[in-house]
Amino acid sequence: MSKYLVTGGAGYVGSVVAAHLLEAGHRVTVLDDLSTGFREGVPAGAEFVEGQIQEADKVLDGSFDGVLHFAASSQVGESVADPEKYWRNNVAGSLELISAMRAAGVRKLVFSSTAATYGEPEAVPIAETARTAPTNTYGATKLAVDHLITSEAVAHGLAAVSLRYFNVAGAYGSYGERHDPESHLIPLVFQAALGQRPHIAVYGDDYPTPDGTCVRDYIHVADLAEAHLLALDAAKPGEHLICNLGNGSGFSVREVIESVKRVTGREIPVQVAGRRAGDPAVLVASAARAHETLGWTPRRPNLDEIVADAWTFTLAKNGR
Repeated sequence: MSKYLVTGGAGYVGSVVAAHLLEAGHRVTVLDDLSTGFREGVPAGAEFVEGQIQEADKVLDGSFDGVLHFAASSQVGESVADPEKYWRNNVAGSLELISAMRAAGVRKLVFSSTAATYGEPEAVPIAETARTAPTNTYGATKLAVDHLITSEAVAHGLAAVSLRYFNVAGAYGSYGERHDPESHLIPLVFQAALGQRPHIAVYGDDYPTPDGTCVRDYIHVADLAEAHLLALDAAKPGEHLICNLGNGSGFSVREVIESVKRVTGREIPVQVAGRRAGDPAVLVASAARAHETLGWTPRRPNLDEIVADAWTFTLAKNGR
């Protein structure tokens, strides 16, 4: 049994990973300032410390075997409007966390990165060797942290794995998405299904894709959590392994809407709008390296299963 610190463990992905760690028999401490996370998202059995990642030095000591790092500001639009917040929280905060790890002798890190580090891809599916050219501050800060981790691994022997992925979806029992404001497609379509918004906007239906709408990679949050646990085992001292995660094939906006219709049995009002600037037609990650180095294969790749798990959570969250 090992002991791990999960930063941002009251958030969507962090809470599911914390739950998986506990189920695997590990001890877990969650560090979260609850600025975007929720206290009820912290799994029972985990120790909870309310605080920022800059305060990790007050939590970390030699009893910890590693850190799983999810704490970050993650709204793309906000990152463009308020870049200082993102450089402060994501980069400066991660520097303080890694410094605290080194001081405490904690030498293993799994970082929840993002495929936004690649920007608009030159080819799909996107491999880890693709050019990194983020198009927004959020992606730029995540890429900067990846560079920071590489430097720490080379200079001080940190064992590290970064996992890059696009759209996380689904739910794991009582752990699911609670974003406010919401910006992810599946929860937004649910809002239309529940009558909480008049329609779902489809931004462009003339892309060079089978149905004209953008195609995106979706990964079940439980599959993502399993990848993080496998990454702990794969981390090697002095190395920084970067792996992309994804289903291997994406789903279009129209396919997501049709899946929600099937799962919920409800009609979804749709309004087609113009394309958004900078929206690539297809964003799909190659998970070949994760399969080879982590032994990871998504076990829940079916879109209807992803949507159904998320819908069950959404109904419970809305008291239905």
